[in-house]
Amino acid sequence: MHILEFKSVSKSFSDKNILEDISFSVRQGEIFGLLGPNGAGKTTLIRLLLDILRPDSGEIRVYGDLLSPAAKDRIGYLPEERGLYRKTKLLDMLVYLAQLKGMPKKQAHLNAETLLNSLDLYQYKNKKVEELSKGMQQQVQFLSAIIHEPELIILDEPFYGLDPVKSCL
Repeated sequence: MHILEFKSVSKSFSDKNILEDISFSVRQGEIFGLLGPNGAGKTTLIRLLLDILRPDSGEIRVYGDLLSPAAKDRIGYLPEERGLYRKTKLLDMLVYLAQLKGMPKKQAHLNAETLLNSLDLYQYKNKKVEELSKGMQQQVQFLSAIIHEPELIILDEPFYGLDPVKSCL
C-alpha cells in the first residue's frame, strides 16, 4: 500500500515555478529522502504534504485518500524552523503535544516518560524547556514529532545543528 502519493503536483509563487509536475509514491515501511540544493522546493513539497500550502494542480494522497484532518493526526512533523513551548515543563509539553494529536492523556504521559528515558532526558522532565541546552532542545523537538506514534514521519533538515554524538537517533 502507498502511504504517500504525489500525482502531477505543481506549485508556483508569483511567476516562479517551484515544483512542476512532481509525481512519486512511498510505500508503507519505506524510507524516502528528498535531496537537492537550497531553493529546489523540498520544504515547499513538505508544506504541500502537510496542507500548509495548496498545490496549483495535481493531487496528494495520504493512506490512499486526499489529505484529511484524521490523516494529519497520523503524521509526525519536525520542521526546519523549530519551535517549542519554552516556558513549559518538558514532560507537560510532550503530553500536551501528544494530546493535540488525539492521544489519551494517560498514554501520552507514558509515551513521554518512555521517550525521555530513551534519550537520557528523564531527569529533566520537570525543567522548563528554556532551561535545557540547545542540543537537548533539539532532541526534545524530535520527540515532539514522534510522541503520538505517527505512521508517517516528515523530517525537514533533521540533523541541522544536532550534536554528532546524538545523531544516531
